[in-house]
Amino acid sequence: MEILSALIAGSFIGAVLGFVGAGGAMLSVPILMYIFDFEPKLATTAALAVVFLASLSGVIPKARNKQVLYRDAFAISGIGLITNFGFASIARHIPDAVITTGFSIVLFFAGLSMLRTPKLNTHKRMPVPILIVTSLAIGSMTGLFGIGGGFLAIPVLVLFFGTPQAVAAGTSLLIIATNSLISFLGHHALWSQVQWHIPVLMGAAAIVVAQVASHYSGKVAARKPSRYFAILLFAVSIFTLAKTWFN
Repeated sequence: MEILSALIAGSFIGAVLGFVGAGGAMLSVPILMYIFDFEPKLATTAALAVVFLASLSGVIPKARNKQVLYRDAFAISGIGLITNFGFASIARHIPDAVITTGFSIVLFFAGLSMLRTPKLNTHKRMPVPILIVTSLAIGSMTGLFGIGGGFLAIPVLVLFFGTPQAVAAGTSLLIIATNSLISFLGHHALWSQVQWHIPVLMGAAAIVVAQVASHYSGKVAARKPSRYFAILLFAVSIFTLAKTWFN
């Protein structure tokens, strides 16, 4: 039953990453905590590995279709390296309640970001100040909460710079993969405490499903997956807060 649950969970995570281009860690962390009884810090560490594998798999079809902005993705990951690795290195010293509360708040605002409607139709490059602030914010969230930051990167690219949704999703997947790997290395002190058989099964399923979902994501109405995912994020945010403070 545990194996089946891990495979189903991984498939769900892969589908979300493939169709939306974000949200894998926002699902992986609560799934590991509330279904498989992982402690918050260990759930964050394991989720980074799962999301790295899934997002890297999902970016392959996007790259083949030339739907990835490599310069933007590597610039965001590179600048965010400072906050990403820094927070990842100290995450084990932060109380679990702080991590889960912060995680819930991030989920809520992530849901709001998914409901925004694009206003521009032509793509332009990100100004340096916005690039730096966005990169550092994404790095902070990845290091602290194991979140790849796609939910922040996609609205910035789509809403403010007119990037097509498919290209923004492909770029986001590359940002998530890079950031997750960096943060996972920063969590090295916790590797030995993780029961890896569950994340490995989840990652294997996510890799396969992310490939398929990413390939067909362009054929799905762009706003529908984001709206459904936003509702899910609000629900998970409320549930996580309730479990943290009223359990």
